[in-house]
Amino acid sequence: MSTARTQLPEGRYGRSADERADRKLKILGSVLGIVVLALIGWFAYYYVGENKISAQVITFDASADSVQVHLEVHKDADAHGYCTLRSQSADGAEVGRADFRFDQDASRIDKVVTLRTTSRGSTAELLGCHAD
Repeated sequence: MSTARTQLPEGRYGRSADERADRKLKILGSVLGIVVLALIGWFAYYYVGENKISAQVITFDASADSVQVHLEVHKDADAHGYCTLRSQSADGAEVGRADFRFDQDASRIDKVVTLRTTSRGSTAELLGCHAD
């Protein structure tokens, strides 16, 4: 005797549980994707639109008790604020930290600043810039 399997016609009795689960996962993935894109957009707007002062370290030269740092600062011409720099020793300990003000009416400023240190620094790190 042979056993015959009967197949049910597709779609006759509605969606299977797997199809419903797949649809729910697709909807959940789409919603999460939109939320992530919105957050990235908000952070980008905040960083670009709200940050009126930005800078970068061009070069630095360390001596026994200071680090001279060449900064390139970009800002709105009427913006006033400061940038925070720090230096660390070779073993990673912080040996100096200071804020440097930029109140000039220029939109691009090249300036060499001197960061005093408690011992020889091996780095010059820009921690951030803030407008007043």
